[in-house]
Amino acid sequence: MAAPSNSQRARTVQEISTSLPVPDVLREAKTFFGRQSGIYSAFVEQEGPSHVTLRGQGGEEIVIGTAEVAGVTRVTASSYLFDQQIARFLSTLPPPPPPKTNGQLPSSSTTALPTA
Repeated sequence: MAAPSNSQRARTVQEISTSLPVPDVLREAKTFFGRQSGIYSAFVEQEGPSHVTLRGQGGEEIVIGTAEVAGVTRVTASSYLFDQQIARFLSTLPPPPPPKTNGQLPSSSTTALPTA
C-alpha cells in the first residue's frame, strides 16, 4: 500500500546546499531557533564542529548536521514535529554558487542544428 501524500515520513529529514561555511550555518541555526516565539523556540542541547542538537517544547529534538563537499555546505535537518520551522530555516540560507563552466556553454547548448 502506498504512503499517503501527506505522510510525515517524507518531511522528517530535509536537505539543502548552501554557500555558507559550516560554522556560519550552525550559528544561524542557533540564532533562528532561539528567537522563535512560544512553542516553536528550541535551544542548544549538544553541539560539535559539524552538528547541533536543539530541544524544543515537550523535549522535541531538532538535529542539524553539515558537511562540506566540493566547496559547498550540505545541510541536513531532522525533526518529527518542527518540520515547518526547519523548512523556514533552510529557506533563509543562501543558495550555493552556480557550477563553474570554464567560460563554455553547457554541452546541451552546443548541439549543432540539422541542415536542410
